[in-house]
Parts: sequence; C-alpha cells; structure tokens
Amino acid sequence: MTAKNWNKVFNQVKNKKTKLARVKKFNKPAEKKTGRGRNKCKNCGRRGAHIRKYGLHVCRQCFRELAPKMGFKKYGHEV
Repeated sequence: MTAKNWNKVFNQVKNKKTKLARVKKFNKPAEKKTGRGRNKCKNCGRRGAHIRKYGLHVCRQCFRELAPKMGFKKYGHEV
C-alpha cells in the first residue's frame, strides 16, 4: 500500500477507534531496515550524502560545518 493510499484509508476510519487500530496494525508502511532511507543526519535530518564512517552519522553539508571543530583538516591547499 502506498503512502497516498495509507493516508486515504486512515482518513476514512479516523473516527472509528476499533477499525482505526486494525488499519494501523495491518496496513502501516514497514520500517526501513536498509538503504538510504534509513540513515538520517544527526543535525539536520537529511537522508542523502550521509557519512557514517567513525560513527559520525552526519550529511556532507553538516560535516563541512563541523569538521574544523572535530579536528579534520583540508589537504591540498597551502595557506
């Protein structure tokens, strides 16, 4: 069942408590177990360009902001 259909069914039975419980139990979307949709950035919640190495769990945009504070340095530029 797609998310759109799930919302449609949910709206139809939201006032009927017993039917609503049954719909939620059997028709809710499954939790993500693998893939890009499972991993979220700790700071902003983005799902793409996720860095998990060393247990960071941040997106690349947040990593650029936090890297100097964590002790990472840029290579290749002599300043």
